[in-house]
Amino acid sequence: MYWIILVLAGLMEVGFTFCLGKTKSATGHELVYWWVGFIVALSLSMILMAKAAERLPIGTVYPVWTGIGAVGAVIVGIVFFQEPATFWRVFFITTLILSIIGLKVMG
Repeated sequence: MYWIILVLAGLMEVGFTFCLGKTKSATGHELVYWWVGFIVALSLSMILMAKAAERLPIGTVYPVWTGIGAVGAVIVGIVFFQEPATFWRVFFITTLILSIIGLKVMG
């Protein structure tokens, strides 16, 4: 159960990253909505991460949370913000994913 909470916390981190990216091109009311989305996703991410840390080791929780956020942010950047999907970006994101899996298996 706490691993599911941790994954949701990481996905909320991806959500606030997406909202932050959208603020770069938004104006008016749309900008306000993206900032509100950012704050809500950020708050949920922190709350869920703290909840996961109640039962899982913080030395596992924090790297997994940031890893999900980092991988998600790169994928969001490639899919939604036309960032490059170079070989080396994909290679290092793959190694990060394998490291997250390793932490889960060893934890």
